[in-house]
Amino acid sequence: MPDDSTDDLDPASAHRAVEPAEQAAAMMTAAGMARMPARVMMALVAAPEGGYTAAELSERLGVSAAAVSGAVRYLQQLHFIQRRSRPGDRRDRYEFVHDPFVSSIVGNLPVYSRLSEYIDDIAAEHADDQGAHDRARELAEFFRFLSTRMLQIVEDWRAQRRDITG
Repeated sequence: MPDDSTDDLDPASAHRAVEPAEQAAAMMTAAGMARMPARVMMALVAAPEGGYTAAELSERLGVSAAAVSGAVRYLQQLHFIQRRSRPGDRRDRYEFVHDPFVSSIVGNLPVYSRLSEYIDDIAAEHADDQGAHDRARELAEFFRFLSTRMLQIVEDWRAQRRDITG
């Protein structure tokens, strides 16, 4: 029965870019992401082809299997990573999803639009309170602006990728 060891990792490609991955994870944590999901995500960005098993992630990060389990569950919910199985292997592997931030941005665009509508309703109900009205209107306008700009950024990114990849 296969175990969840790291014996089958290619030594030449195993655990490369550890320090930059940890630095990137620290920046993601400073920006508001929970520490362990940030570390797991950056480890998977730096993972060899085929990703890591949970045990390999645990060994790579020097943390418990429980810590990895919670982080991968969270990252899967965000669609930043995916679990893959290999025929004949009982161990699942985790991989970073291609372009997860673009998908996340596009998926959240309707949220910004709807949020701006709710905040417009807040402004409308505060017609007699100029401060509350103005705060709500400005926030609603910001979310509409954000939605428009994020869509443009995604379109620009896709055009740039087409130019680069041909």
